Amino acid sequence: MHELELIAPCHFGLEAVLKREITDIGLEIVEVSDGRVTFKGDVSAIAKANIFVRTAERILIKVGSFHAETFDELFEGTKALPWDEFLPDDGKFWVTKATTNKSKLFSGSDIQSIVKKAIVEKLKKIYRIGWFEESGAEYPIRVFILKDEVTIALDTSGVSLHKRGYRQLVGTAPISETLAAALIMLTPWNKDRYLIDPFCGSGTFPIEAAMIGANIAPGMNREFTAEKWKNLIPKKIWYDVITEAEDNIIRDVKMSIQGYDIDGAIIKCAMKNAIDAGVDEYIHFQQRDMRQLSSPKKYGFIITNPPYGERLEDKKELPALYKDMGKAFDSLDTWSKFIITSYEEAEKYLGRKATKNRKIYNGMIKSYYYQYMGPRPPRRQKED
Repeated sequence: MHELELIAPCHFGLEAVLKREITDIGLEIVEVSDGRVTFKGDVSAIAKANIFVRTAERILIKVGSFHAETFDELFEGTKALPWDEFLPDDGKFWVTKATTNKSKLFSGSDIQSIVKKAIVEKLKKIYRIGWFEESGAEYPIRVFILKDEVTIALDTSGVSLHKRGYRQLVGTAPISETLAAALIMLTPWNKDRYLIDPFCGSGTFPIEAAMIGANIAPGMNREFTAEKWKNLIPKKIWYDVITEAEDNIIRDVKMSIQGYDIDGAIIKCAMKNAIDAGVDEYIHFQQRDMRQLSSPKKYGFIITNPPYGERLEDKKELPALYKDMGKAFDSLDTWSKFIITSYEEAEKYLGRKATKNRKIYNGMIKSYYYQYMGPRPPRRQKED
């Protein structure tokens, strides 16, 4: 097949991190827009992006795009696309989601129905059949309409890429794996530096950091919808990319990563998740109150997602909690601290203005990534 155009959606505000990841695996960027990065590649790029990229929500094949202000234009535009290049005559296909913004077409269910009907009409003529049994592999389709510009794509991932396969047990208000990885990658942390998450919950930040440090590909231990697309991607490509991922793992890496939480039950969950991710040897989990935070080490990193008052009654406790957090963090005066929260008065009660403050959407929740940069460690003296 000719070169494909692929779309990787991501959290709003983290497009630059995703762009860097895609470039680092050798793929060409086409466009960066709000909440997505578009790039080029052959069919092997589908496997590479799904298995190696940490910060995308899914990988889509762009089938085509066109302008549509009416349902007739949507039908004809969809029908004109080269569906026979992607869908076999026994493929099971449906429009799994339709999103629209600032467009004349706004009914998601109607958009889904019309797009499906248009594809059926196109394939009837191509395959010369009147009925599709849809007994073969699944081909989920997604439709995006922005300012009357329609983009239609095939979803190669299936289950969202934040589902790495290791986090079976979670606490309340967990941060997603893709968002955690992106936030870590926004910091200067590397595997040689100390890292503590004092509100670790089910362990997502420590586990994602350990996977980054050991260079463990996030998609190694899960399946993807496109693995069954024999008409598009030879099975050997998936095997080759998994082999490459295995070869890239740094097996003798040494890291010091710690996760604390006041809840002993959730610490047990975090330990189990780390075992399932294959990184338990790199992380020390412990039941500990954030107020007891201390370390004899210097120049480490705190990366954390503290409570932000999901329930109204919890909001009353936030000023005291964030004041105590500020005091505990100040005791580690050479450390860098990175805090994601939707609590808008966080800086006030932490007692210090952040070096940087980045606005990020955690799902539909507007959040802030407060970055308190500590001093750089002195350069190591070269041995004679």
